[in-house]
Amino acid sequence: MAHYKSYTLQNYKNLPQMSSVSKDDMEAIEVVGRVLPFMTNNYVVERLIDWNNIPNDPVFTLSFPRREMLYPEHYANVKTLTDKKDSRALAGYVEKIRLGLNPNPSGQRHNIPEIDGIKLDGMQHKYRETVLLFPKHGQTCFAFCSFCFRWPQFADMERLKFSMKKNIDLYLKYIRMHPEITDILLTGGDPMTMNCKLLQTYIDPFLEPDMEHVKTIRIGTKSLSYWPYRYTTDKDADEIIRLFEKIVKSGKHLSVMAHFNHYVELTTDEVKDAIGRIRSTGAQIRTQSPVLRHINDDPEIWATMWQKQVELGCSPYYMFVARETGAKHFFELPLVKCQEIFRKAYQKVSGIARTARGPSMSCYFGKVQVLGVEKIAGRDVFVMRFIQGRDPDWVARPFFAEYDPDATWITQLKPVFGDKFFFEL
Repeated sequence: MAHYKSYTLQNYKNLPQMSSVSKDDMEAIEVVGRVLPFMTNNYVVERLIDWNNIPNDPVFTLSFPRREMLYPEHYANVKTLTDKKDSRALAGYVEKIRLGLNPNPSGQRHNIPEIDGIKLDGMQHKYRETVLLFPKHGQTCFAFCSFCFRWPQFADMERLKFSMKKNIDLYLKYIRMHPEITDILLTGGDPMTMNCKLLQTYIDPFLEPDMEHVKTIRIGTKSLSYWPYRYTTDKDADEIIRLFEKIVKSGKHLSVMAHFNHYVELTTDEVKDAIGRIRSTGAQIRTQSPVLRHINDDPEIWATMWQKQVELGCSPYYMFVARETGAKHFFELPLVKCQEIFRKAYQKVSGIARTARGPSMSCYFGKVQVLGVEKIAGRDVFVMRFIQGRDPDWVARPFFAEYDPDATWITQLKPVFGDKFFFEL
């Protein structure tokens, strides 16, 4: 049985592998880790990172802070305040940086519904059919991804976190009052960090007769990548498998929304065993990731990752564009490059692996896919469409944006026709 051990700024230097990390890169971990959340674990360290390829190994970059993840001015000032041991000034400056990094991107706080005049801070209801729930006890992860768009969940920014702190009955009442809701997504953080008994308290209500309109339960998780023992040898792993079986036998569709950012995360025996156990319950595994500079900005990586996922019985689901938050400047790619990576990767796999959709921006208005670049009246334009939208009538509706080779997000684009896009009117 594997025993989970986490590594943070307080104890990461105890890792024998750190002997292969340069003095400059060690400094970067200390400095950047004071601004962006940092935590990894023994599975990631021992089974996924190639310590002969530091700092360029993709999983190292996914897990450990790097200098370029902060702007140079921010880095220099945090280092100076750290060296001065001025904890009060450092805390204030770190807070200022964090607030400038767009901590709740894509208008997430506009998605919080109300019931009886009470804001349901642990819920988001952006799309008609789907609500997101943030279980109070699942707002951490087995390890923190350095690109994570929900990094405030793990920082000391309580007022910006999403969490079901209120009575769960209020959330259930809201869902019962909205029969159009068919899909529940448990997210975080990572719901799979909860023990099985806690997880079951959030799931069981949706298996009752008065929740018949809820057809699908989704669990968003990085556990398959970062702690596959959750489904194999953890002390309540068998209970988790039985819970999944219970959900499926109830007639609900269970989908594990797995985050894989690089194909190396799919190569260990541990993850293969975990995927097999989950699939044996009747649950489906759908996979998603943003396309990220320094991590997976190569069509070969994506094609290999999709092919391995299909071989293991998983369904490629989304290629996202890095959201406008945190260390986006380090990870982001121009939209035209994202689309090129998607198209070339798509061409390299068979039809059965072409279930992925992308590149998709989860922006304020919805999920906007960049379909490609074409010519209209002799000039290049982006062809785009909504995969999902705040207004269901927007879904699958194509539209055009002026070509911009440097644009990395929809807010940087201008409409080809008129002064505003149709969804801005």
